[in-house]
Amino acid sequence: AGFVVSDGEENDLYIAPQNIGQALNGDKVKARIFKRGKTRNEGEVTAILSRERTQFVGTLEIHEKFAFLIPDNLKAGTDIYIPKEKLNGGKHGDKALVKITVWPKTSKNPYGEVVEVLGKSGSNDTEMISILCNHGIDYKFPQEVLAEAEVIGLDLDQEEVAKRRDFRPITTFTIDPVDAKDFDDALSFKELENGHLEIGIHIADVSNYVRPGSAMDTEALKRSNSVYLVDRVVPMLPEQLSNMACSLRPNEDKFSFSAVFEMDEEGTVYNQWFGKTVIHSDRRFSYEEAQEIIEGKDGDFKKEILILDKIAKILRKIRLKHGALNIESEEMRFKLDEKGHPEEVVIKTSKDANKLIEEFMLLANRKVATFVSEPKKGRDQVPFVYRVHDKPSLEKIAVFNIFIDKFGYKLDFSNPDQIASSINRLLD
Repeated sequence: AGFVVSDGEENDLYIAPQNIGQALNGDKVKARIFKRGKTRNEGEVTAILSRERTQFVGTLEIHEKFAFLIPDNLKAGTDIYIPKEKLNGGKHGDKALVKITVWPKTSKNPYGEVVEVLGKSGSNDTEMISILCNHGIDYKFPQEVLAEAEVIGLDLDQEEVAKRRDFRPITTFTIDPVDAKDFDDALSFKELENGHLEIGIHIADVSNYVRPGSAMDTEALKRSNSVYLVDRVVPMLPEQLSNMACSLRPNEDKFSFSAVFEMDEEGTVYNQWFGKTVIHSDRRFSYEEAQEIIEGKDGDFKKEILILDKIAKILRKIRLKHGALNIESEEMRFKLDEKGHPEEVVIKTSKDANKLIEEFMLLANRKVATFVSEPKKGRDQVPFVYRVHDKPSLEKIAVFNIFIDKFGYKLDFSNPDQIASSINRLLD
């Protein structure tokens, strides 16, 4: 059966199997109501306005004179008929990506052709690619995008270097997960003559390489973000950028955007600067390595890491006092063997090293947002994108309060501004 969800209608419209016609899950359709009910009306699909998708992943089932694709996603609602000459080398039992080419009115099933044979069903690589295809995620880049990426080298344009603030002589390092392939943010540390510190938060300057209107720009907009699976990452940009030119790898000069703060060890900011820079990372730390130094082990840049950790803890305390939620959850990471099969489940815990990076990134975000939003003399107000977390629904908080009351807890939600601190007390 199907259900049509319509803007402006409180309830969805029930469509019995015999009244779905050639509509598929996610399609935009026109439907007619022929039976009104107390809770839900019943109707039929009269026209398909647009298809949500025309390509499906599934297993090929080959018979003597024809073949079918049995889609992985049961919501597809139909098998796809494939003429033998449209198999493109696909064999019985193969996983394949199939495109619907036509759906004759007289046919129960749509007709299609194999776009790509993904491999033998059941193998790790095939199943991973199938998951991506089922979610409409391109695991390959178009050729024109790869061609643009291939001409980008690792050597910096010296004319561009001359236009930027040079941080290369200043102690700089990255702290990332042990299995990270790309390093997109770094911290720099310098002691000033007045006793203050100069802390730089640097992020890779992707815009130096990805120009508006280029094939890479168009593809990045289409993808919107990188996608992480258990054993791989499907990046938003080709690896020549994501893992090479725009990755703040150790012992390489890189272009970056930076937020630089003159501050003391108590976290008070005295001066700030935002702009384009060139940096040189001296060391790549994993979270575990940085954590060992925080816990007392000797290591590179021990003094710098301990001071940054001290400041991060002060910033975090202030942030929580001002109503930030202190939510910590356990995250799983899988250790895989050479064939991609899981051998072990590891619980990732957020320790001081993780929180150190988080606090300085939040500081940069907060200061940049404040800087842009405050009107400046001689500067026009600029449009800006923010991510905001709205205040919670009081109705939902009230229901939650009833639930936790059974365990002897309660939330104070008389004042919406106090809800966060009340939740933090509950979590404690």
